[in-house]
Amino acid sequence: MSNSRTDDVAAIQAVLADSYRAWAAGDADGMVADYTEDATAIMTGSYRDGRDVIRLNMAAAFAGPLAGSTTHNEQLGIRFLGSDAAIVISESAILFAGETEVPGDARKVKATWVLEKRDGRWLIAAYHNSPVLAPA
Repeated sequence: MSNSRTDDVAAIQAVLADSYRAWAAGDADGMVADYTEDATAIMTGSYRDGRDVIRLNMAAAFAGPLAGSTTHNEQLGIRFLGSDAAIVISESAILFAGETEVPGDARKVKATWVLEKRDGRWLIAAYHNSPVLAPA
């Protein structure tokens, strides 16, 4: 990656950090603030089609099983597809209320974030995660 993308990398990392902070605050509106209107999210057993659907699902989760939770996130890589698209690979895990560290690999996921630059602003267009499997 050339230095010409330094500002884009920082902007993308800020978008993801804002999303993580919103999760920690249980703020579904804040969590999807940097999602495109037509964003999609695929997680084990679910497909969420559109920012409003993602927001509604997260609001219900923050009011229920994810109340008080945070996430542990590690960016594993970023690559650009032209000037207005990027793919970020991360490893994440949910920390439930009262937990300070991830209890093993059972809750870890590898995730793919697809971001696009619209009107000079980086936005999340798609998210997909898959559980980390222990080596065979």
